[in-house]
Amino acid sequence: MDWSFLDEALGYFVLYMGPSLREIPFRTEPPVGTRVRYGHDSRYRLEGNRVVFELLSEEEIAPLTEYRKDLERIGSEIDLASLPRNEQLAFWLNLHNVAIIEQIGLAYPVRQPRDILIDGVPLDEARFISVSGVAMSPHDIRTKIVYPNWSDPRVIYGFFRGDIGSPTLQELAFTGANVDFLLDLSASEFVNSLRGVERRGDALKISRIYEEARGFYFPGEFEGLKSHLRKLAGDEVAPILDRTSRIDADIYEYDITDLSNVDIMPARLEPCGLSFGLPPIPGTILNPECTHRPIHVPLLLQYYAEERARKVSKLIRTDRYGRVYVFPEGEEPTEVE
Repeated sequence: MDWSFLDEALGYFVLYMGPSLREIPFRTEPPVGTRVRYGHDSRYRLEGNRVVFELLSEEEIAPLTEYRKDLERIGSEIDLASLPRNEQLAFWLNLHNVAIIEQIGLAYPVRQPRDILIDGVPLDEARFISVSGVAMSPHDIRTKIVYPNWSDPRVIYGFFRGDIGSPTLQELAFTGANVDFLLDLSASEFVNSLRGVERRGDALKISRIYEEARGFYFPGEFEGLKSHLRKLAGDEVAPILDRTSRIDADIYEYDITDLSNVDIMPARLEPCGLSFGLPPIPGTILNPECTHRPIHVPLLLQYYAEERARKVSKLIRTDRYGRVYVFPEGEEPTEVE
């Protein structure tokens, strides 16, 4: 299956944030003359990639709707079960994630994706997706299709849910060739982030996403889950697993994974020529004194860009920012069990 359109789309609106520093970010100071703080204030706000929903117009959301319908049509016209297992998994992961992004884009601005209703039903439970005449929700794709049919718990980390607490959305579409690699990447990022695993006293605090998957992959008193986490834990997280006596699955941040948390700061004229490589945003006041058309970036997004720049600078200093993807030609991809 050809996923080039989705690759291009993700490359356009996904902002890479790098791995977690496992530290609380410094708070951005409010503008001069006010005590009001705008934007994200979550302790996890610099973890996981961001989707620049602020920059997606109705004209840019419409192709995502058409693409989601195309995937539903393809899934109805071909025998998905006849595809290689990795191709099947890539299909369901991509369909789930495209549907989530599309519906959040249509509802934006919305502070928390769980507040989105489709015909009165919350987004995650709404059966607005149809394949082979079967209506299904994002939750159904996870718990009725993928979890029961794939035994590898890494599939948990392939599902983007639109909020900060979610596993990250990668800049590449899943394919039969890369799904094993991308799931490894997403799983490692999540487990080694504060929104995935944290220690508070003698308690191991873990994300709520594990509760949903527990019955499929981690039966019993979480010992299976600890074993799973150990396989993915880095130097900072591994010791935590042995120094805690109980597990609480109660970490989650429901705020949307955009850049601004849908806050709107008071408008102001931006300097001529200011650019972060982003297109103009509706509602920004154009400076009449500019002799050329600059790219205007609202002050709120500048603050987030500054926070991200500080994080990236530290990642670079500690050799944790750069990435190289190597997909050997001619080799059969590892099948996700």
